[in-house]
Amino acid sequence: MAQDWDEETQAKFRQVLDKMPVFVRSMAEKAVGTKAEANAASAGNAHVTEKDLIDAFFSETPFGFHGPMMTDLEAVGLDYKKYGHPIDHTGGMFRK
Repeated sequence: MAQDWDEETQAKFRQVLDKMPVFVRSMAEKAVGTKAEANAASAGNAHVTEKDLIDAFFSETPFGFHGPMMTDLEAVGLDYKKYGHPIDHTGGMFRK
């Protein structure tokens, strides 16, 4: 990866990737990793942060897979809710 990463963020990224089916890991690593680095550069961050990574997961993961993705993020301790992402995989579509 071209940009420096916060060590803890990079470790959590690897943990999430390990939870994915093997046939999508390399594709997800490239798409999400590239987007996280672009997010960091756009924000003027010296390294990729947790927020950059979480934002990348939400933008690069197809909506139909957000439920499993959110479960995997939570399992490794990435709290996407604190960055304003939806609290459920429907984006709140079915809440009253």
